[in-house]
Amino acid sequence: MKVALIGATGFVGAAVLAELVARGHEVVALVRKPESLAVSAQVHAVQADVLQAEAVQRGVAGVDGVISAYNAGWTNPHIYDDFMTGSRAIVQGLKAAGVTRYLVVGGAGSLYVDGKQLVDSPDFPAAIKPGASAARDMYTELQGETTLDWTLLSPPVGFHGGSAAQALGRTGHYRTGADEPLMQADGSPGDISVQDLAVALVDALEQGAHVKRRFTVAH
Repeated sequence: MKVALIGATGFVGAAVLAELVARGHEVVALVRKPESLAVSAQVHAVQADVLQAEAVQRGVAGVDGVISAYNAGWTNPHIYDDFMTGSRAIVQGLKAAGVTRYLVVGGAGSLYVDGKQLVDSPDFPAAIKPGASAARDMYTELQGETTLDWTLLSPPVGFHGGSAAQALGRTGHYRTGADEPLMQADGSPGDISVQDLAVALVDALEQGAHVKRRFTVAH
């Protein structure tokens, strides 16, 4: 497949890029600074500001599908507004380009426990709440989307760059869930390495799975 990837230089995006390349896909990476990405016969860098729908439209023209690992930056004081602007511009750009398959990495905050989304719980970390709220609201908007064949992947609750699961690397194995967090047998939150998160996302692309649905994963 020819796949456009947004966020290819980030924590999740870099793992997705590596997985796509390992499986032989051609990748068009939409980046602000093309020089920040190592290009090859399989990887092409396109300069694009994903806050601009027209730039997204040009970048994704002619691809079979788009994967977005877009993040407006956890330390960005305007993360909520920038995340929503970028997410909406990506959707508009795909529609204008006539690309319908769209897979996006969301957040764990929109998962439900006892009928309530995690981001609305009183003990949700304040430092990440604006970004998590944006990811939740982006997912809400996607649920009303009828043109795109979208899929949203929510990472497990324990997922972060320094988590113990990252030491496992790529195992190729994962469990899937829907709207509730996957837990360990001892009741602790599920986790997954970033490489296996990428495996699950690319599997969904190749298999045409989870269309117009959200899913979550964990080891």
